[in-house]
Amino acid sequence: MERVLADAAATARAGEVLGRVASPGDVIALVGDLGAGKTTLVQGLARGLGVTSAWVSSPTFTIINEHPGRLPLVHVDLYRLESARELGEIGITEVLGRDDAVVAVEWWTRLAECGVRAPDHLEVVLEELPGPDGGRRLTLRPVGVRPAALAAAWLAMI
Repeated sequence: MERVLADAAATARAGEVLGRVASPGDVIALVGDLGAGKTTLVQGLARGLGVTSAWVSSPTFTIINEHPGRLPLVHVDLYRLESARELGEIGITEVLGRDDAVVAVEWWTRLAECGVRAPDHLEVVLEELPGPDGGRRLTLRPVGVRPAALAAAWLAMI
């Protein structure tokens, strides 16, 4: 399942649509290189969830930020974590199991690298496209029944 997004604004709009169709307990697994648009997508997701925080940024140093909204957003950035011990210290299993919020995890692949078993999730791969426009390829890889339904609903709206 793929879409091409023209620029950063389109990436944010796509995230906003995702926020409108997301449900409590959804886990959004973000994969992509630095600058691929993961945080931009999460900023749009926050708007779609009704998050009223002034600014949603990547929690690279705090690791986890929670934002209240119509549905709370738990935003996790695993970029700086390198071991299962560190993931255990932040309570990643409990965070991923939240059934009262939408959880968005940047640098999702760190879970597998550290041997942590992932729950059902919607993997969202963002890749920068060549050229000056800032386009991105969005690839969805749902794992589980609910994530597959979420992916289908999202793609139908973007």
